[in-house]
Amino acid sequence: MLLPKLIADDQNSVTLGNPSAAAQLEITGLTSDSREVKPGYLFAAWPGTKGDGRDHIADAIKRGAVAILTTPGTNTPEGAVLIADENPRRRLAKIAARFYGQQPKFLVAVTGTNGKSSTVNFCRQIWHSLQYTAASLGTIGVTISRKDGEDISREGSLTTPGAVVLQAEVAELNKMGVTHLALEASSMGLDQYRLDGLKVTAAGFTNLTRDHLDYHGTMENYFESKRRLFTDLLPQNGVAVINMDTPYSEQLAKDAATRGCRLIRVGKAGTEILLTQHKPLSAGQGIEIDVFGDKHSVELPLVGDFQAMNALLALGLTLAENPDDKNLRANAVQSLTKLQSVRGRLEFAGRHKSGATIYVDYAHTPDGLETMLHALRPHTQKKLHVVFGCGGDRDKGKRPMMGEIAARLADRVIVTDDNPRTEVAATIRAEVMKGCPNAEEIGGRREAIRCAIRRLESGDVLVIAGKGHEQGQIVGTETLPFDDVTEAKNALLEAAA
Repeated sequence: MLLPKLIADDQNSVTLGNPSAAAQLEITGLTSDSREVKPGYLFAAWPGTKGDGRDHIADAIKRGAVAILTTPGTNTPEGAVLIADENPRRRLAKIAARFYGQQPKFLVAVTGTNGKSSTVNFCRQIWHSLQYTAASLGTIGVTISRKDGEDISREGSLTTPGAVVLQAEVAELNKMGVTHLALEASSMGLDQYRLDGLKVTAAGFTNLTRDHLDYHGTMENYFESKRRLFTDLLPQNGVAVINMDTPYSEQLAKDAATRGCRLIRVGKAGTEILLTQHKPLSAGQGIEIDVFGDKHSVELPLVGDFQAMNALLALGLTLAENPDDKNLRANAVQSLTKLQSVRGRLEFAGRHKSGATIYVDYAHTPDGLETMLHALRPHTQKKLHVVFGCGGDRDKGKRPMMGEIAARLADRVIVTDDNPRTEVAATIRAEVMKGCPNAEEIGGRREAIRCAIRRLESGDVLVIAGKGHEQGQIVGTETLPFDDVTEAKNALLEAAA
């Protein structure tokens, strides 16, 4: 594609180093990684948290880059057209959107600390039940549900991929016939403008609790990153779907309403989708809801009251396409009874020979752990067990907080290793133990899981928390194969022998 077409949406904010050469410059690819540059590529470079991409401009030109997108005042060697922009991250996202072109006609983005993966996957499941070819994209990868075939899934590595990868993925999904797409919008993805080229038709908010302060520094900065989805990316004719039972929801509702967006407020404090009653069942939960004035009784096949909130948020996002369509509302509500839990999100891992149940959950924040343990208590007849740890090279302040929560809400606590990364695992465990000094400490995660399962008795519930869907454990700079569900199943086989 010719370079002028890639910046045609707002040429006033960019400065071209060689306008005459730029006029006929054909761009064959985009990247912000100099190692991926090929002849004809545009290379984007800016200062980052771990390095400065501008240090690799010369190498990119040697590899064949014909255009360099960077900050004003950057000195670049000859051989490529310079594109200067005060916000090159955002510019790259918009260029990528033009380069790759198409996206599904209805795209929803979901932000929040916890619940994003479940919500986008529930959206996909509801759309599939409505006979759409739909997809979800986020932490656990990409899943496509064809209206006339089996699901297609592939692993992912980031909650929100970089702008170029994201736009390429979205365009490919459109090419595959996906008409409805739900994706996760992480705080870092929003802060780094990775989603700015997308045409978001509806935005969802789950909740906001402590997480990623090692990156954002303060809760205020964390919130402002999430807020961008509603103030900058959601268009004025878009729909904001907000969980009203959580802090910050009122501000986001106000932001959206001020911009003229339609609101779908969800929860016990909701308006358009009101949760009026909830009770746990042996294998799920019964809820009473009021959806745009129509009352429904629904049996959700999901454990945990927070999963009910994720399901209702997904309901609101799927209704956002046409909130006034009564048939759509009735069919979407009915589809809630068929929802399946998402991998690593209160995933049923097995049943002990005593009858005790084991779940695996991704809860890795204080609020996530607290919410999950509260949710499992009504399903626990006797003792609630938890095995968990905290990741290395991340927010250290949450470690004793999570220890205190586990000690307060569970009957038996084992503190073990999560992903220690480059920190000393024993040091991480010691910091967690400050909040739960009476807990048991077992360093090896495999042995911790086996020990917990050996002790289970009739009426007990065990949850293995922190890693969820992850297929590896990061020790140092190496990722070792490890899956909590597999380890739990192996331990159950041993216990049954």
